[in-house]
Amino acid sequence: MEETKFRAMRDERREEPRPAEEEIMAQVAELTRRLIDYGESRIASLGLTMPQAELLRALGSPLPMNQIAGRMHCDASNLTGIVDRLEGRGLVERRVRADDRRVKEIALTPDGRRVKRQVDGVLKGTPGLGALNAKDQAALRNLLARVLHEFGA
Repeated sequence: MEETKFRAMRDERREEPRPAEEEIMAQVAELTRRLIDYGESRIASLGLTMPQAELLRALGSPLPMNQIAGRMHCDASNLTGIVDRLEGRGLVERRVRADDRRVKEIALTPDGRRVKRQVDGVLKGTPGLGALNAKDQAALRNLLARVLHEFGA
């Protein structure tokens, strides 16, 4: 009974967005655009693209390429180009996995670890979010998690 009522309420919301929902969607879209612009400009100052920075951040220990592609939600063919460019800069290296020589792993080099720390540093203290106190950040995180849950995230 409760599930049916919830579904009906959700379907009703989908049919006709209320003005507040439209405003929230516009605000989320604008915030997303600003966060991306901010991140890209900060990352560009390190001579990296966002996908390159994401790959560096994804690597703690060496990982197989298919696992990295899954984490980054990209095709293995796209990942190959990103790895090629980072490898050309000496930030990552391809390794053959010891227990399965068919699997290529990507590992950070010492320079890669240094640049990864720089990436983490420039992305800390994002404007706007840093202006919220811990309680407000927790509330926003919980609200966003609830909304994302509706999408199956």
